[in-house]
Amino acid sequence: MKSLSRWTLAAAVACASPVWAADAFTDAVQATYPAYRSVLFKTNSATQEECRQALAQAQSAWQQVAGRFAAGAPTPYDRDTQTSATLREVAAVYAQAGAEIERNQLKEAHETLEKVRDLLAAMRQRNQVVVFSDHMNAYHEQMEHVLTAGPGLLGGSGASGTSGSFTALALEVGALQHLAGRLSSQADAGLRANPEFNTLLKAVQQSVADLRAAVLAQDAAAAKAALGKVKGPYSRLFLRFG
Repeated sequence: MKSLSRWTLAAAVACASPVWAADAFTDAVQATYPAYRSVLFKTNSATQEECRQALAQAQSAWQQVAGRFAAGAPTPYDRDTQTSATLREVAAVYAQAGAEIERNQLKEAHETLEKVRDLLAAMRQRNQVVVFSDHMNAYHEQMEHVLTAGPGLLGGSGASGTSGSFTALALEVGALQHLAGRLSSQADAGLRANPEFNTLLKAVQQSVADLRAAVLAQDAAAAKAALGKVKGPYSRLFLRFG
């Protein structure tokens, strides 16, 4: 499955009427997310055995959801003819990742597991359901674009970039800063009252502010250094609250 475009995802999150914990199915799916985030994180940094254990927990959590709603999901998903297929597709992604982990292909398993996020985001979008994870996903899509395009716009090693390339990058970083702001404005009261969430979110927003300052100053060396410090804070926030 292709990832949602970052513009489609951002627009959907910005424009949809949010549904927060509005039905048992959304709540049950979101309850599987900590286990999913754990195995996604571990396939990027941990040992094969740790990945095996994390995947088993994620699969167990998902099997409970799939079994509970095999006969059908409640409103608004009851009008979505693809909901049952999505349940099966997520299970298939976990199975594929499991086979890759057994072959110790952890990088491949990580890429495979990314599809779970896309499948669930697409399902919510079809049904006009928005949860905090969607705002995290929108930020992630734009972050990955900035991290991919940024070095090229700044030029190679020893290059200083051009005025036009700094302007182009500033526009992309501006979009990222907007989405970072939405991580704060769209967090529910429970998250906003959580000191750990606030600390991790502040680190995300500071990483973007530092990047923006370097780009606006047209300081290629500082901008390249700041690019290298953007992903870590997001990863830590995603692991705990994404």
